[in-house]
Amino acid sequence: MTAHHDPLIVFYDGDCPGCVSDRRRYEWLAGRAGDSVTWFDITDQDETLRARGIDPLRALQELHVQDADGVIHSEMDAYILLMRRVPVLKPLAVVISLPIIRPALARWYHAWVERRLRRRGVLSDG
Repeated sequence: MTAHHDPLIVFYDGDCPGCVSDRRRYEWLAGRAGDSVTWFDITDQDETLRARGIDPLRALQELHVQDADGVIHSEMDAYILLMRRVPVLKPLAVVISLPIIRPALARWYHAWVERRLRRRGVLSDG
């Protein structure tokens, strides 16, 4: 018996090779659980993002996922929502939810994304 999952829309940066690689890795690990996930490339989609209540720059800076109720989850909440659907990733979702781990991981993640966006010229050093 397979678990039913409500549909999710994942807003990801298709211009980011690491993000595309992460998507492929997730799809491979998720198998059939990934069938209910729609991947939306945010490249040149500023108006569509704004219409959904997502700031385009923030969409580049942190992962956003829309659940079946239309609620937008971002940053660690988005990752946890995705990971909880995949049996092999559920333990990782629990770990990154821990009060000591979550803030440290969020700081590391934001620093990594900021460096990536500066290298691409999306963010300035100012």
